[in-house]
Amino acid sequence: MTTIPETRPTASGQAIFDAQWRERVTARRPGYSLEAPFYTDEAHFRKDMEAIFSRTWLFVASVAEVPEPGDYVTIDVGRDSVIVIRDDDEEIRAYHNVCRHRGARLLMDSSGSVGNIVCGYHQWTYSPDGELMHAGLQAPDFDRSCFSLRSVHTKVIAGLVFICLAADPPEDIHEVADRISPYIAPHDLTRTRVAHQEDLVENANWKLVMENNRECYHCEGAHPELTATFFPTYGYPEDQIPKRLLPAHARYLEAEKRLTVDADRNGLRSRLITELSGRPTGFRIQREALDGAGESYTMDGGRASRRLLGSFDTHALGRLSLHVQPNTWFHFLSDHVVTFSLVPLSVDRTLVRTTWLVHEDAEAGVDYDLDRLTEVWHKTNAEDAELCERAQLGVSSPAYVPGPYAPTETDVDAFCVWYIERLREYAGME
Repeated sequence: MTTIPETRPTASGQAIFDAQWRERVTARRPGYSLEAPFYTDEAHFRKDMEAIFSRTWLFVASVAEVPEPGDYVTIDVGRDSVIVIRDDDEEIRAYHNVCRHRGARLLMDSSGSVGNIVCGYHQWTYSPDGELMHAGLQAPDFDRSCFSLRSVHTKVIAGLVFICLAADPPEDIHEVADRISPYIAPHDLTRTRVAHQEDLVENANWKLVMENNRECYHCEGAHPELTATFFPTYGYPEDQIPKRLLPAHARYLEAEKRLTVDADRNGLRSRLITELSGRPTGFRIQREALDGAGESYTMDGGRASRRLLGSFDTHALGRLSLHVQPNTWFHFLSDHVVTFSLVPLSVDRTLVRTTWLVHEDAEAGVDYDLDRLTEVWHKTNAEDAELCERAQLGVSSPAYVPGPYAPTETDVDAFCVWYIERLREYAGME
């Protein structure tokens, strides 16, 4: 296999690009989509990886994916590879997937279980807490303690594992954790297991994938499986709901009344908190009712699993939805949890990972049917992938000019505001 070296512009070329890039960052028009190069240009993509994915908190896994000591997952973020592992003291840790000897990749699989981490090149051996245990024959003055694995900042929030590759990660993650944990904790992710996980590569820039997720303006015509339970009025100001959607809105109001009673009885928080921009770790969280039977994300809104999570006493607890910039969103139901994360692969390719969690004691074929559990989001993800590819093709056309966001797309605009804020901070333009 021939490796094509990465090409970089000359110093003068880089200076010209940097000036153009800064001008575009400064000139972004509020309420409008971004200029084409932000979605299509390789140099802009490299800036994204440096300014966003190397400096912000990223969701990478749930604790259910590393349930036992020695269990691990690996995550590739640009040129970085990270090991997330549960150590012998049950702590979740993260390390750069690089041997301290001569830099070989340590773990090649995307997940697995180890007693110790052994480099396949020269057998340097590390414990799950990152300490170098064995390095073969070395000089008499060799100090193993100086060659532990390089750690990556890790934050576990109510069973959700976030990492940050920066030397000095944003400190607001602690405040965010304090505010969202009471919403999530009753679902007790520590007592869940992975029922299914699937990866989908979307042929679109990562921002188009995030923008698509941040609105349901397209849902009514594009997602029949999702709108069987997800009210299509999401994002509409109450006084601007189209006449055709008024029956759905009436059902939503009645469902919200029932949800309030059931949620209060189960000690669940529902109030909207939306701070998607204006801070390094932008987020939005809210519990809302589901349509149909109102119990879960299925084609009829009925339960997806007989086994309830936590100590819930009913399936009818709607959906707790959480968005965290820049790469993740979640839906917490009474009987299962769905986590979504993305990682940019290139300027026009994005990996989207979806994971379904059920109660640790739930049995496939007994407590739940896997097809029923995954049907809604399996099909919705495929539909979104097609829409995002269409968007990528469109913004790549010379005819594309940024267009205005609709009143139901305020979260999309908030994402773009957050994105520009992060670029400005990275460039020292604040």
